[in-house]
Amino acid sequence: MKSIVLFFIFCIPTLLFAQHIRYEFAAPNAAHHEAQISITVDGLPAGPAVFRMSRSSPGRYATHEFGKNVYNVSAVDEKGNQLAVQKTDPEVYQVAIHKSVVTLSYTLYGNYADGTYAGIDVSGFHLNMPAVFMWVKGMDKAPITVHFTKGNSDWKIATQLKPTNDNNTFTAPGLQYFMDSPTKIGNLHIREWTVTNPDNKTYTFRLALEAEATESLVDSFAKKVEKLVKVEQAVYGEVPAFDYGTYTFIASINPYVKGDGMEHRNSTMITSARTFNGSDNLLPVFAHEFFHCWNVERIRPKSLEPFNFEKSNMSEAMWVAEGFTQYYGQLLMKRAGFTKDEEFLMQLAGLINAKENTPGGQYYSPIENSQRAVFADAGVSIDKNNYPNMFTSYYVYGGALALALDLQLRATFNSSLDMFMRQMWKQYGKPEKPYTLPQMQETLASVSNKTFAADFFKNNVYGHQSIDYNKLLKPFGFGVNTMSDGKAWLGNTRFTSENNQLTISGNVTRGTPFYAAGLDVEDVLLSVDGTEVHDNNDLNTIVQNHKPGDRLNVSYKHRTDIKEATITLTENPLFTISKLKDAGKNQIESYKDWISSSQ
Repeated sequence: MKSIVLFFIFCIPTLLFAQHIRYEFAAPNAAHHEAQISITVDGLPAGPAVFRMSRSSPGRYATHEFGKNVYNVSAVDEKGNQLAVQKTDPEVYQVAIHKSVVTLSYTLYGNYADGTYAGIDVSGFHLNMPAVFMWVKGMDKAPITVHFTKGNSDWKIATQLKPTNDNNTFTAPGLQYFMDSPTKIGNLHIREWTVTNPDNKTYTFRLALEAEATESLVDSFAKKVEKLVKVEQAVYGEVPAFDYGTYTFIASINPYVKGDGMEHRNSTMITSARTFNGSDNLLPVFAHEFFHCWNVERIRPKSLEPFNFEKSNMSEAMWVAEGFTQYYGQLLMKRAGFTKDEEFLMQLAGLINAKENTPGGQYYSPIENSQRAVFADAGVSIDKNNYPNMFTSYYVYGGALALALDLQLRATFNSSLDMFMRQMWKQYGKPEKPYTLPQMQETLASVSNKTFAADFFKNNVYGHQSIDYNKLLKPFGFGVNTMSDGKAWLGNTRFTSENNQLTISGNVTRGTPFYAAGLDVEDVLLSVDGTEVHDNNDLNTIVQNHKPGDRLNVSYKHRTDIKEATITLTENPLFTISKLKDAGKNQIESYKDWISSSQ
């Protein structure tokens, strides 16, 4: 019996070691956006081999039907003999009978280059891995090799995958890393620089830019990105220990891509459908996505570990993962000198309005809004929803909470959000230990006190209490004002004007005059205050001749019924931020400290 046990003890590691996955990628029909892909699997265990496309992608939280672009699926054994393939689900293929080695081949269509999907073209290949490569159920830990056949010998390959001696072949330690490794192949401008950590370890940064640009313009832009990297490093005191010593900014800035930005463990995929001009306006997405290499890639909610490629990935902490990153993206652009005071204050006002002047921020917690990411984060549906009245993006909602927390820590505890993020990094990010919200609360208490942390989470995380931003900004020399100026306001309702009719075309927002009067989407305005209305100009003219508090009679058509209602005009509740005229020296110095880098 002992000899049998020893046999299995030594045999099992040998079997696991024998498992390996190799991909071949080529695009001989790139003119029509098709790629030919094969996946060869060694060491398959007995029983059906299940191959599948993903339904979700790192950095995205809704489901995506990547399987719709796969066809011409076939399989052979190691001798080239045909194997039977059965399609068992829309994105799942099964090889029931095999002898441990299977090569499955398929055609992939890709014509949507952004951070989520794939673009195959004669000008280059744009690959988000879950949208491109099938994988094998039960072999998540098997090492992976991928070989790319370039469409042109001069093309370059940009990826966070581990390079080999063959410039066209790369490796990954397993499925999670492979799927998190976007790859760009084409005519790329490459720029490199190094960053050194306090422990004297040096990491190489690369900008791989696809754009029509002069070399001098690329040089200048790369210097700007390098400056952002240093400012962000200062928040944490170090950059992460990037795998294989490298971080890559993969960026396509040209009219042939779709706008997006997607973070990954050691890289980011940035796409912008603009003409590249090297301006500072291109930088905010770089600031945001790079901050993710700490916050979410390593300071990671436990609810996202491990990432499930078969379904949507719901987390209660998107307000931290994306929202705090949104705030820092704006703050660090300011610290790097790329944003003027006026623009920065407008950005902060936008965050405040998201929290204080949207139903999602007023009536729902950031946890609830985070959990709705699975329906909102590029999720696809055709039926109407009521999200304008129940959802506020966790990006701006979380950004508003980050702003409030930063101001309170600075004014009350001689602390800061920088100190909080550094603590989260030391406790959870650097050791790569996923966190929970109670653990986050404990970390907040360590840079403030237990009472403050408990109240903040009770009121602003598990609850949705209003925040007095005017009070919070005053110690920094700023005040919060409304945009109204005593003028009448009907709300932010959207209209369409067709066939001489003015129709409500979007959800009527809770708390606005039309909502209180009972009007909603697809209702047709006939007259307001006794005057016929046919377009937006008619309606605006009527409102401009009244003041807040005035009551106006409205005649409107709801389906086939003519209805009457009374609307009460209000003031525009949106906030702006302005400098206090009597701001003192201490307030001015507090603001400078807030927006200065801690290098």
